[in-house]
Amino acid sequence: MEVEGGEPLDDKAKRMRDLLSSFYSQDPSSATTPATKSSWRYATLDTINTASFDADLYMNLLVQKSNLEGLLQKHVEMAAEIKNLDTDLQMLVYENYNKFISATDTIKRMKNNIAGMETNMEQLLEKIMSVQSRSDGVDTSLFEKREQIEKVHRTRNLLRKVQFIYDLPARLEKCIKLEAYSDAVKFYVGAMPIFKAYGDSSFHDCKRQSEEAVNIITKNLQGKVFSDSESIQTRAEAVMLLKQLDFPVENLKVKLFEKLEQYLMDLRLQPTETSKDSVDVEACSDQKEVPASVSSGAHEASVREFAEAVRAYKEIFSHSEPQLSKLAHDLIRKHFEATHQQIKKQIHSADLVEILRVIWTDVLLMDEVLPEALLPDLALQSARDALKDYFSSLFNRLLLGISDAITKAQVSQREGIHEEHYIQEALEASRDAVIQGSRNVLQEFRHLHDENSALLVKLRDLIVDWVQEGFQNFFRKLDGYFRLLSGKSHPDSQELNFVEKIPADKISPGLVLVLAELSLFIEQNAISKITEEIASSFSDGGIRGSEYGPAFVPAEICRIFRSSVETFLHLYIKMRTQKISIMFKKRFAAPNWVKHKEPREVHMFVDLLLQQFEEIGNEVKQVLPQSIHRKHHRTDSNGSTTSSRSNPLRDDRLSRSTTQKARSQLLETHLAKLFKQKMEIFTKIEHTQESVITTIVKLSLKSLQEFVRLQTFNRSGFQQIQLDIHFLKSTLKDISEDEAAVDFLLDEVTVGTAERCLDPIPLEPPILDRLVQAKLAKNSEQK
Repeated sequence: MEVEGGEPLDDKAKRMRDLLSSFYSQDPSSATTPATKSSWRYATLDTINTASFDADLYMNLLVQKSNLEGLLQKHVEMAAEIKNLDTDLQMLVYENYNKFISATDTIKRMKNNIAGMETNMEQLLEKIMSVQSRSDGVDTSLFEKREQIEKVHRTRNLLRKVQFIYDLPARLEKCIKLEAYSDAVKFYVGAMPIFKAYGDSSFHDCKRQSEEAVNIITKNLQGKVFSDSESIQTRAEAVMLLKQLDFPVENLKVKLFEKLEQYLMDLRLQPTETSKDSVDVEACSDQKEVPASVSSGAHEASVREFAEAVRAYKEIFSHSEPQLSKLAHDLIRKHFEATHQQIKKQIHSADLVEILRVIWTDVLLMDEVLPEALLPDLALQSARDALKDYFSSLFNRLLLGISDAITKAQVSQREGIHEEHYIQEALEASRDAVIQGSRNVLQEFRHLHDENSALLVKLRDLIVDWVQEGFQNFFRKLDGYFRLLSGKSHPDSQELNFVEKIPADKISPGLVLVLAELSLFIEQNAISKITEEIASSFSDGGIRGSEYGPAFVPAEICRIFRSSVETFLHLYIKMRTQKISIMFKKRFAAPNWVKHKEPREVHMFVDLLLQQFEEIGNEVKQVLPQSIHRKHHRTDSNGSTTSSRSNPLRDDRLSRSTTQKARSQLLETHLAKLFKQKMEIFTKIEHTQESVITTIVKLSLKSLQEFVRLQTFNRSGFQQIQLDIHFLKSTLKDISEDEAAVDFLLDEVTVGTAERCLDPIPLEPPILDRLVQAKLAKNSEQK
């Protein structure tokens, strides 16, 4: 059996239902229905709980399917079930009996309570009938008087209207004198139905006089509409009054919108003046100008007046929303144009926040009266552009600050100012400009990020991305600026159009050295500090997708500046070497080496060369650190650090007096050179004073060797070069850290000169020493 919902009942619930049905059923025969003979074959042991249960058929099935032990077990189970069912049936009867007793008591109480209610209802009905009869009597007695009173009241109202019509011309004249045009229009509009009905008969004179007064009112209202001294609100009210007088106001629409545009032109200047006042507070106090708060309040009042005028125009002119929306958009655009102008004046973030707050207030006021213009969306997009412009302005300002500090070295060189530590001062100033300037920029950005104004809150996530992207692009641009300063081209040179590209021959080597050291400082110090600042304030939020990665990548910036350090060091060495090479070219191009006179002293060209090395040393010592490695001293016992020509062979060759022996010695030296261990002259450049100076010295001597090989010398010319090189050996050992390589290159110059000499007979060692000592003594006296 199934319940009404279609869900099967458990066995116990089925048995309980069958028991209750059999107990309360009046027709016992209806509880069960005998099974037909044809259904016994389909019967099962589960039919005991159905309405068509057949005891005989059930017993036959049970006997057929069970053995004796099973029948006994089934007997025990059924006896237990019968006992439980009897107990449940007894409890069910007791429970229902208690409910019947409770229901009987309740019915008795209800019968006792209702017994007195019938009498009360009869009394109430009698009283209602009595009141109704008396009310009918009062209505009957007052019916005639009520009709008279209503008739008199209608007559009184009619007389009042008639009196109002007769008094209307005087009222209108009085309103004209007092300029109470709204009351005049209200009076005349109220009298229009009577004039239409009786204006040509009873009230002809009143109608004529009223129309004359209304004509005057119409002219006065038109005058107010076109008066420049009247406010926008007053003009809008005048148009509405004319519209109530059935005046064709559509003809005034063009002129009214022109007036509204003119008012808008005067209104555009307000935010600019407000921001200006907020920036120059001291100037306002000195000149007793209007404070920023007062000016902002006046601007808000003006915008409210403009908004009310827009509301009135919407009510007056149908389908005017597109024109009004255009005016509102124009107002917001002009506000942001003024904002961009203020950004060009390098305002602070607090001033920009104040300007955006004023603009957003205007937007909300206008959005209340003109929601179809969608001003918040326009303002949000314009604010994004303004903030991006401000971010770009701050980064450009930071770049210019760094540029001013860096170019101090270039200006000092260009103007001939020889300060003792000008490169060091320029480097320190540029370092401070990078660190402090970046912190100042971050402080400005932090103020915008933490501001709780509604407009900036909507852009907070974008600000986080712009800060990170801005610093990433800034350092790329800064590296490009460094390269432009050094005379190299850069892909972003168009973005750096404010940088004056210096010709290659006008670039100061000191400037290049500053760029190298500053690039190293940015890589090792500045990037890490700025990364910490960004992470502490701008790491949350952002709308940049995770698939694009972080906007600020310190490792990439460090790699760029690490490469720039090497580039600038090589450029500095190249510039210094080229300058010395030019001096070598002049030295060897001037005299006729074939007709050179006998040397009397060390040539002044050596002094110029040493002066160049000294200048280089002063520059690098101002900015580059010292090397922690020991200097490489030449030892005669180490074959790898000696000259490619052995000292005994060279000394023996230089001491001979005949040309034939000298030339034969050259052959011996070439043969000895083939069997000597190769010496490493040019090693990797390190970022130290000694490494840079030594590299320049080596390159200069190598250049000197090449110039020597292009000349032909007589004996005196060869001896002059020999004397100069011998003097350089005693002086360059204190300049270069790789003394062995320098000695080797000096020997190469001497031997190369001998190879190009027609009569290579050297000076005697005593003569060399005497001339060198004389030169040293002379230099000492000059110092």
